[in-house]
Amino acid sequence: MYARFGDLAKARNVFEEMPRRDLVSWNSLISGYSANGHWEEALEIYRDFKMVGLKSDSFTVSNEGLDCFYQMKRDYGIEPRIEHYACVVDLLSRSGQLSKAEKFIGSMPLKPDASIWGALLSACRACGETKIAERVSQHIMELELDDPGYYVLASNVFAALGKWDQVKSIRKSIVARGLKKEPGRSWIEMGNKVFAFGSAEKFSEHYQEIRNFLDELAALMSKEGYAANVQYALHDIEEDEKRDWLCGHSERLAIAFGLLKTDPGTPLQVMKNLRVCRDCHTWTKFTSKLMKREILVRDANRFHLFRDGSCSCGDYW
Repeated sequence: MYARFGDLAKARNVFEEMPRRDLVSWNSLISGYSANGHWEEALEIYRDFKMVGLKSDSFTVSNEGLDCFYQMKRDYGIEPRIEHYACVVDLLSRSGQLSKAEKFIGSMPLKPDASIWGALLSACRACGETKIAERVSQHIMELELDDPGYYVLASNVFAALGKWDQVKSIRKSIVARGLKKEPGRSWIEMGNKVFAFGSAEKFSEHYQEIRNFLDELAALMSKEGYAANVQYALHDIEEDEKRDWLCGHSERLAIAFGLLKTDPGTPLQVMKNLRVCRDCHTWTKFTSKLMKREILVRDANRFHLFRDGSCSCGDYW
C-alpha cells in the first residue's frame, strides 16, 4: 500500500519491522521499488531475497531482467509467461536494440499479444524508427482489440513522426470498430478534496488563473533552456497551436493548480489515467527545479518522483 502511494520509506519500515517475511512480502517490496524507478535498490533487495533461501516464483524473477529470464527455466524450473517475454522485449527496446527485440518476438513460442507489440512500438516512437513501427502497427491492427489504447499508441507514433496519412487511417479504423479513446485526466488532492482536470479543459473555474501562471512559468523555463517538444502535440496543426496544446495537458493543469494553492515547499502528488508524454516529463523536471518542489506523478505506467530537475525513473519509462 505504501509503495503504491509512492512512500517507499514507510514501505521499507513496515517490511523491516515484520517478524516474518514471506514470498509475498519480498515481492511487494521489490515491485514497489521497481515501480517507483529505483532499479538498483530493487535488484539489491532481490539479491538479499535470494540469500534468505526462499524459492523464487515467476513474479519475483521478472524483476531481475534479461539474465534472469534465461535463468528462469534452467535454475528455477519456471516456464516463462507472456509478461516475462514482454519484459525482455521492453528491455531490448528501451536499450535501442529494436531489430533484436523484433527478432526475439519472432522466436517466441507464445503468440505475441498487445503488450509485446506495444513495448516495441513505444521504443520505435522514441527512436524515430519508422520501418519497424509500420510493421508493428500492422500486427497491432490485426489483433482486432477491444481496447483502443494500442490503436491510439500506433496513431500517436505516426503523429510524432509526422506521418499523417497513417494517422488518419488508424483513426478511421478506431471509429469503424466503434471504439472510443479515453480522454486524459489528472487529479490532485488538497484539503481532503479532489480536484480533477481534463486535457485542454477550459471550463474549470480556475482555468484562466492556471493558464496565466503557466505562461509566467514558461517565460522562466525558457531562460533555463526549456523548449517545448512539439512532436508530442499529436495533431496536424501549426507550431504555435501545438505549444498551446501541450500547455493544456491535464497533468500540467493539475501541477500548476497545486503550485498556486499550496504553500512554498509543499510536496505535490498528482495522479494521471494515461501515460505521461515525454515533453510533460521534461516540463515537470524543470518545474521541480524552478519552484523548488518535490512532485510525485503517478501515471498509467509507474511513479515519477521529480526533485531538483531530475526524475526517479531516470528518463527511462
